Amino acid sequence: DGHSQLSAYERKRLKNITENAKFFAALELHKSAARLHQIATKSQSHATKRAKPKKAEDETVRRRSMRLQRVEPSGAPMPEMPAQPEAEEYPQVPAGPLPMIPEDQMENGKLTEELLTTWMRISEVLLVTITNVLTMLSRYQGSLNSMGLSEDNVKKVVKYRVCSMAIHPSESIIFVAAGDKSGQIGLWNASCKSEEGARVFIPHSYSVTCMHFSPCNPAHLLSLSMESLRCGDVTRAVFDEVCRSEENLSSFDFLEENGSTAVVGYWDGGVAVVDRRTPGTSSELSADIGFKRTRTVHVHPVNKQYFIAAGSADVCIYDVRYLKSNGNKPVSSLKGHTKSVASAYFSPVTGNRVVTVCADDKLRHNCNTGRWLTRFRAIWDPKQEDCFVVGSMARPRQIQVFQDTGKLLHSFYNIDCLSSVCSINVVHPTKNILVGANSSGRLHVF
Repeated sequence: DGHSQLSAYERKRLKNITENAKFFAALELHKSAARLHQIATKSQSHATKRAKPKKAEDETVRRRSMRLQRVEPSGAPMPEMPAQPEAEEYPQVPAGPLPMIPEDQMENGKLTEELLTTWMRISEVLLVTITNVLTMLSRYQGSLNSMGLSEDNVKKVVKYRVCSMAIHPSESIIFVAAGDKSGQIGLWNASCKSEEGARVFIPHSYSVTCMHFSPCNPAHLLSLSMESLRCGDVTRAVFDEVCRSEENLSSFDFLEENGSTAVVGYWDGGVAVVDRRTPGTSSELSADIGFKRTRTVHVHPVNKQYFIAAGSADVCIYDVRYLKSNGNKPVSSLKGHTKSVASAYFSPVTGNRVVTVCADDKLRHNCNTGRWLTRFRAIWDPKQEDCFVVGSMARPRQIQVFQDTGKLLHSFYNIDCLSSVCSINVVHPTKNILVGANSSGRLHVF
């Protein structure tokens, strides 16, 4: 059969993958999904544009310079500037399950099917032993130096500013998901060098602020926007609705390795626990943790009962087992921030370290992105316990890698291929792959 050198297990696995791919292709899900979409939208033929989205974060009151108040130093008013165009409005996405079909109905259905088939094929659960991927610092720096960027690895995947990303754990295919501020999710097979390697879907109405492939089943992509948490299941070609809330959702993380439960943060400061196995789209528990804002939540990699929440100037660790509606006390509070905190994450192996990004620039790092760029989030390299990756305002435009001591280890840049700020970044869990995303929907793969 051409695979005689493989073991019996590997041959059986290859056969299963081939049969699954044939089965998926035979289903012609892109056609059935299109029919489902036609039925679902038939009653919405007169749909109007949704109201302008609520502002996720209130602006703090600041002193305004005479220039911003349009007043000359002499006190005379400056001439009026032309009125700015209003913010764009995006289509309203209905509640409930949504068929997994691309934004543009005229796109090639076969190419969409090929992309989804690739996602399903590389999501086969492998019975492998997890090995320690930590390396010596010198060897780690060598691997960083070996990574580069070319024009083939730069692509505009979504239409608007990227707010979140997730990378598939496959070691054979570079498969990336990006969510933008309008609710779009772009899927990109970066290993496919043709122009047709990406497709855009619209499962949300607002900014997609958080995304993760399920830790036990990467055929599931969970994405969160202000109105809902959804699960894109490629085996059924559907974006299921896991949780819907009248309050604005901000972030989530899995509480268990099987991905069945999650802790969810709210923009107004609370948190909730969601169980994907229970019917309905309501949370199991809502808890007030005393925050004015909760921007990110992250679960400890070893002791899953603990999660860290980051908000205004607060960074606190809580025990999910003792959460109640009100009066929750943190296990630990990380003090010292004087301005708003954008994110806080445990280190990937032991969880003994926490990296935060704050507008007080305590990393001696310019984090003031302004309103038109997504705020930076420093993320740990899953392969290295003490090193993290973060965007930069420096020129030439670059993505930087720091040690937990604050030492700059490496700067990723390419003057020809990278000319913008990459606020959101993601690192492959086992391979030397880094993806940076900018505010025009463009992804860069090093």
